[in-house]
Amino acid sequence: MYDSLTREDIRKMEEEIEHRKAVVRKELLESVKEARAHGDLSENFEYKAAKREKNQNESRIRYLEKMIRTARIIDDHAKEDEAGLNKKVELYFEEDDETETMKIVTTVRENSLKGRISNVSPLGKALLGHRAGDRVYVPVNEKAGYYVQIRNVTPDDSEEELRSY
Repeated sequence: MYDSLTREDIRKMEEEIEHRKAVVRKELLESVKEARAHGDLSENFEYKAAKREKNQNESRIRYLEKMIRTARIIDDHAKEDEAGLNKKVELYFEEDDETETMKIVTTVRENSLKGRISNVSPLGKALLGHRAGDRVYVPVNEKAGYYVQIRNVTPDDSEEELRSY
C-alpha cells in the first residue's frame, strides 16, 4: 500500500477505528444475536444481512489498520501563499474559459465530485509549490497537456471524511 498520509489523516483513521470497535461493532453484534434468535439460520435473511454488515465493519477496521501500519508520513511544507496540501486553489482553465476552486489533499481524502484532488494526480502534482498568478502546465501524457492559471491560494481547515474503499 504505502500511501502518503498526513498526521491528520492518520488521526482521523484512528478515530474511525475506535468508533467502529467501540460503537458499531457492539451494535452489529446485537443485530446478529437478534436475527439468530428468529430461528432457522439457513433461510434467515436478517441473519445473513447482519453477518454481512458485521464482516464489512471488521474488514474496514483491518483495512484502516493496515493503511496506518504501511503509511509513509508526509508533512505539508508549503508556504502560506503556495499551493500545497489542504490548500484551496482557485484555477482558471484556459482551454475551457472556466474557473474552478479545488482543494489539494492526500489520496484518502480525494473526491473530484467535491472539488478535492489528490497531491499525486497530474493536476495536483503540477500545482504543488506554485503561487497565485503562476501559469502551470499540466501533463496528461508524454504528448498532451493543458495550462491552468492559479488565481488564488488559501488555507482550508474544514473537516472531510476519509474515502471508503
